[in-house]
Order: sequence, then C-alpha cells, then structure tokens
Amino acid sequence: MSRLTVADLTRGVMTEFQEKLRQQHEESMHRELQALLSTADEAEAEISGKDFDGFKKLFHRFLQVKGPSVDWAKINRPPEDSIRPYEKIKTEGLPDNITASLNKLAVVKLNGGLGTSMGCKGPKSLISVRNENTFLDLTVRQIEHLNKTFNADVPLVLMNSFNTDEDTKKILQKYKHHRVNIHTFNQSRYPRINKESLLPIAKHMGMSGENGEAWYPPGHGDVYASFSNCGLLDKLLAEGKEYIFVSNIDNLGATVDLFILHHLMSQPADRRCEFIMEVTDKTRADVKGGTLIQYEDHLRLLEIAQVPKAHVDEFKSVTKFKIFNTNNLWISLPAIKRLQEKNAMDLEIIVNPKTLDGGLNVIQLETAVGAAIKSFNNAMGVNVPRSRFLPVKTSSDLLLVMSNLYSMDAGSLTMSKKREFPSTPHVKLGSSFTKVQEFLCRFESIPDMLELDHLTVSGDVTFGKNVSVKGTVIIIANHGDRIDIPAGAMLENKIVSGNLRILDH
Repeated sequence: MSRLTVADLTRGVMTEFQEKLRQQHEESMHRELQALLSTADEAEAEISGKDFDGFKKLFHRFLQVKGPSVDWAKINRPPEDSIRPYEKIKTEGLPDNITASLNKLAVVKLNGGLGTSMGCKGPKSLISVRNENTFLDLTVRQIEHLNKTFNADVPLVLMNSFNTDEDTKKILQKYKHHRVNIHTFNQSRYPRINKESLLPIAKHMGMSGENGEAWYPPGHGDVYASFSNCGLLDKLLAEGKEYIFVSNIDNLGATVDLFILHHLMSQPADRRCEFIMEVTDKTRADVKGGTLIQYEDHLRLLEIAQVPKAHVDEFKSVTKFKIFNTNNLWISLPAIKRLQEKNAMDLEIIVNPKTLDGGLNVIQLETAVGAAIKSFNNAMGVNVPRSRFLPVKTSSDLLLVMSNLYSMDAGSLTMSKKREFPSTPHVKLGSSFTKVQEFLCRFESIPDMLELDHLTVSGDVTFGKNVSVKGTVIIIANHGDRIDIPAGAMLENKIVSGNLRILDH
C-alpha cells in the first residue's frame, strides 16, 4: 500500500477546512437574508423570498466554483451545421398564412437598464433616438405594425428592473389605444455582497438613502426565473404562445424576423429547435462580445469574463472566433417551463466586482440569458446580417441612428438605399459628447453621413446646420480651443485641428 505523504495529509486537511469555511459562509448568508426579510411587509417578503431563493442557489454555486468555468483545452469550434447562414433560412420562404405563426409568438424586451452612461436619468428606453421617438416608442410601433399588417396578436413583454419599473409603467398609459397588448414583470432584486466578509451590505429591505446602493438587478439571465415566478410564463402558454423573441431594448436592429419565425414553426414536433441565438460576424469593434463554442458535445456561449487571462487575446481574435452573440434569442416557452420545473437551467456565474462611491468593494453575482443555450434541445445559431445588431450604447451610436444613414419605416430602421456600401461608419466622439443633452447642443442639425467611413471628434467642437462629412474626417480641438464647423461645410478626408471660430458680425 502506498504511504500517505505530508502533502496528501495537508491537502486533506485543507479541503476539509475549505468545505467547513464554505458551509459557514453559506449559513451566515442564509441568516442575514432571513434577517433582511423580517424587515419587509408581507407582500414584499413573498416576492423577495422568491428572489432570495434564486440568489441562494447562485451564491451556493459561487462558493463551489474554483478558477475559470471553462477548460480552454476542451473548447472547439461549433460544428458546421450548428450555425446556419441566414440566407439559407431565407430560401425556405414564407407560408401563405404567417398569421398563425405570429399568434404563437410574444416579444420580450430587456428593459432593466438606466440611461446613466449617457448622462440621462431614468430608464434608457425613454431616451429619444429618432424624430422624438424613444426606444420604447419604436418597439411599440414595430409590433403594432406587425399586428395590423398580418391581423395578428403579438404581445410585448417588458422585463423591467426595480430601477426602471415605476417610470416605465407611467409611460405605458400613452400606448393604451395602440394595437398591442403590453405586459411587464420585474427581474429579481439581489443583495450586493461585501467582497471581504461575503455578506450582504444591506441593512434592511428598503431602497432609501445609502441602502439603495445595496441592491442590484442580477443580469438578464434572470429572465427565466422571474418570468416564471411572476406567472406570465403560464399565462402566455395558456394563450397558446410557443416562442418568445428576446432582445435588448437598445438594439434597434432586433425586429421580429418572419423567416426565422417560420423556420422554428416548420420543424417536425419531435425535432423542435428550442433555442436560436442570432450571431453575426465579428469586426474589430466587437472583440469583447460573447461567442458560440462547442464544449462537451453542447453548443455553449463563451463570455470574455469566463476566459482565463492567458487566453484573452486569443478570445478577441477575429480569426479564431469569427462570430459573436447579438443577444437576439428565440426560445421555446414549453422548454423554459420544463427546465424551470426541473431546476435544470445551468447558467455560468458572472462575478462582477464594483467599487461603491464610499470606496467599499462589493461583488454582484450575475448571469447572461444566452448562457442557457446548452440546456435546450436542438439549439442552434443563425448567422444574421449585421443590420440585426444596431445597439445604442453611446452618443457615437446615437449619432449614427439619428443621421440620414438610416431611414425609418413603421418603427424599424434600415440602412438608407443611398449608401453605396453596407458597412456602418466608425464614429468616435470625445468626452464633450458623452451626455445626451450636451451632445444635442453641439449639433444644429445632424450631419449628412451617407459617404462617411470614419469620424473622430475630440474637444470643444460644434456643428452648424447642413454639414456633410465624407471619407475619413478627424476634428480635434486642443485643450482651451474651440472649433465651430460652419453651416453648409463639406468635409471630405479632412483633419481639422487647433482653433476655428466663426464669428457673427
């Protein structure tokens, strides 16, 4: 019999010690959560109790996980047939009666985010993006147009967070007479964890004062649990809905695609595809986007946060991982019901470290909606045109969608026919343009950008009316200087720097 070495014994003691430590952390967390719940009223305690059940599962798994959640050596490219080109799906055509398929669909928009990164208060979906229309207006118009055109009943479901719920509900009054049924539900509210003690920083269940910082919405992977908890999943199933189309509300390219819908509906019942992830070709701008991989015989979403540090450059390479996830997802409702009941939804944990204003280090445990792809049967990717991915994350994105590069029809934006090549120009606006209000003050009208390849603007720059920019244009006002681009100016392949003031006389 081989002799036990000191190292073996130490290892045994260590694992036992770590196991005890894990149990202690878990017990302490459960005690704290119970104490928090006792500060809530009955109705709130019931909702928060369900939220905390989900949080406990996540925390338990967080304590178990050691190191990166993927073994880099096991990562393979997805098999050819697991990611279909959109063109191939389009050749299947459409049935005479697309209404029957539409009546089995609901559209879910992820509406939990605030407009803070763009200097706006309140929900991001209420920022005006085009002719005074907000993200929410455009979404409602798109679905209403579908319902009217095909005499269908596609409902809109908004997943709000505690940050956006109240403001969103106030605004929904204005769509009362639109032909679209709107439902809302709230994603969970989880406690932020002190990085050192691994305990919640909340003092009570309230959201007032400093305690407001103690809570966070746990990423869009929470959609499955909260959709199920609030009863909407059962309601939609009872109404005969079979699929949901899920996307971020700030992705203006994420409209209902009839070809993908028909593809889903035309599968034989025993081989039903339960999950489609729309992916698109990576460009240099998308190197951080999640990608699809083959891992232990399953399609799986790989996010940059899961990549071991030594492989981050490889992950960002456009040659090895050619596609990325647009977060436009088509998901079977009966499958969500089955997986929720079996507690079989396995989503990788994203540990998101934050430093609060007072300097306290906390962690947020989050999940991503697309990570569930590996739990569904016959899941696949569809490689869609870039036009289905048009997110507005920054004022640079906003400039593009407000410009004449896009034309708008029934709430949908499409690249203008007048642009000769399909790629989107690369726009980089400096910090003077970050906040939407400041951004709007700097343009008397949005420049003509039909022939633009690249625009960089930095410093104190303003644009007069009817300016057009073509090719590559770089405008840099040095610190303390100001550049006013005069009305009617045409800049083609120009660098403007220094100081340029057009004075009225």
